[in-house]
Amino acid sequence: MLEIKNLSFAVSEENREKEIIHDLSLTVENGKFVVITGPNGSGKSTLARLIMGIERPISGSILLDGEDITALDITERARRGISFAFQQPVRFKGIRVQDLLRLAAGKNISLSAACEYLSEVGLCARDYIDREINSSLSGGELKRIEIATLLARRTKLSVFDEPEAGIDLWSFQNLIRIFEKMQSEIRDSSIVIISHQERILRIADEIIVLSGGRITKRGAPDKILPELIGKTAPVSVCEKLQ
Repeated sequence: MLEIKNLSFAVSEENREKEIIHDLSLTVENGKFVVITGPNGSGKSTLARLIMGIERPISGSILLDGEDITALDITERARRGISFAFQQPVRFKGIRVQDLLRLAAGKNISLSAACEYLSEVGLCARDYIDREINSSLSGGELKRIEIATLLARRTKLSVFDEPEAGIDLWSFQNLIRIFEKMQSEIRDSSIVIISHQERILRIADEIIVLSGGRITKRGAPDKILPELIGKTAPVSVCEKLQ
């Protein structure tokens, strides 16, 4: 279970402090699929980076399964069971897909096991297992390989920062199918996704809306979505949140 208590974060801007996250408190229970949304500049991605330890808060605390991890760095949080997927997945020239999956699993998994993770994200294993994580892969391919590494890790908490960024419609449709499968299978772990895409919002157990670094709304999709999109059904609800 993830617990965020009275978290605040600020950056220095033109010789003054600009607050991005303000006294934010949030609990994500195990077995939950939570989507955090809000207008640009609302603090969504900053919150994701604070959870992973990429940024450090100026006050407040973050707990994972009752342990205070606020002072822990990225490596220690990863060891505690947090995975993070960036908006733009990192490329690793010289590292093959199977090597990355083995690193993610933390053990020398078999080739067949590595192939199974690729199959789970809709990739033909024989076409990708020996590919390098370099510029020859498209954004959609990189996204799915990154998700395969998260599946291989099987962590307590998986955080995705705008997974729809930079991918085409076909890849996005596959991404939705992957998330639907993950949502149906989570038990003792939890998933947090930063997104403003309606199709991702619709499969959430809970939607949390941020504005000005604060939570302004939260609840089930059938309660929150009508307030965000009204009677129309755009692909993205970002404009409705401005």
